[in-house]
Amino acid sequence: MASVEISGLRKLYGDVVALSDINISVPSGTFFTLLGPSGCGKTTLLRTIAGFHQQSAGLITIDGSSIEHLPAHQRDVAMVFQDYAVFPHLSVRDNVAFGLKQRRIPAIEITRQVEEVLEVVELGKFVDRMPHELSGGQQQRVGLARAIVVRPKVLLMDEPLSNLDARLRVDLRAELRRIQRDLGITTIYVTHDQEEALAMSDVVCVMEGGIIQQAAAPIDVYLRPSNRFVASFVGANNFLKVENLKGESVLKCCGGSVSQHLPADPAGPVVCALRPEDISVKVDEDPSSFLNTKISIPVQIKEVSFVGREMEIFATTDNGEALKAVGRSDSNVIALPIDSRAWFCVERENLSFFKDNELGERV
Repeated sequence: MASVEISGLRKLYGDVVALSDINISVPSGTFFTLLGPSGCGKTTLLRTIAGFHQQSAGLITIDGSSIEHLPAHQRDVAMVFQDYAVFPHLSVRDNVAFGLKQRRIPAIEITRQVEEVLEVVELGKFVDRMPHELSGGQQQRVGLARAIVVRPKVLLMDEPLSNLDARLRVDLRAELRRIQRDLGITTIYVTHDQEEALAMSDVVCVMEGGIIQQAAAPIDVYLRPSNRFVASFVGANNFLKVENLKGESVLKCCGGSVSQHLPADPAGPVVCALRPEDISVKVDEDPSSFLNTKISIPVQIKEVSFVGREMEIFATTDNGEALKAVGRSDSNVIALPIDSRAWFCVERENLSFFKDNELGERV
């Protein structure tokens, strides 16, 4: 196990800034995920750690030793790629043994280590098969076994599940997490899939525009996003514009029908965010009975979609803002005709507020 420290890292391609002032700390044994949309810089950062790209500025250390000037093969890191990258002409055994042979490990020791790691990734029965005889998930596990058999200090993974079907991705992400925990290996993982990041990680590092927007435990990133970008990218969110602020920082939204005190008195305009799953739908009820604990937003129902264990309710406020709620399937709500009147109710503590500017900092 090894810790990773990155400070002041920048990567330029001509005048284009791919990475800007990256500072992260990855404790030993941590599963650290770089999450963000395409083009945000996460793969560039991973490949810079691996030594495939040379940074323009900044330091990278593993266990306190600087590695930024070392070639990739001397950094004691291993990488698992998106496209499996197994050798098609070699058996599972020889694929996994490849790195050990390059290091001139004795044959008897190679056999022992290969058998051991194949048991870890649950491929012991497939040792003599060729890659074309394996499923996509099995090929990816061969790639993982080849990476970890050389016992690197740090394991780097670049969207290794993105080429698999949805069901297999769910199964294999649990396997990857189990293997990582069993080995205790420090892992830096890249994905654009927010659910994957939340399910697997000790720390989720959200990136956009080559900048780290937030790095924290998954539950903190989800429940306490640092800015509007994180709130919108990690999970779904509804955003309501604040129409005016006056007096004791009173928020009025939804055509003036709702008021709420802000936790602070920000300068400039503010937006209110509420998660779809935090909304309960009330029909034919007097909302005044629960206004002490909840905010009640009058809406018109535009569509209700039954998706099995859940339903999705799409509605508009009195001033035309679109809202979405998600909840357990309810036949009474599903049966509502279009343009029915209802209330979207939210606990006041579940509201978040962000500045309505380019950075969108949390208020």
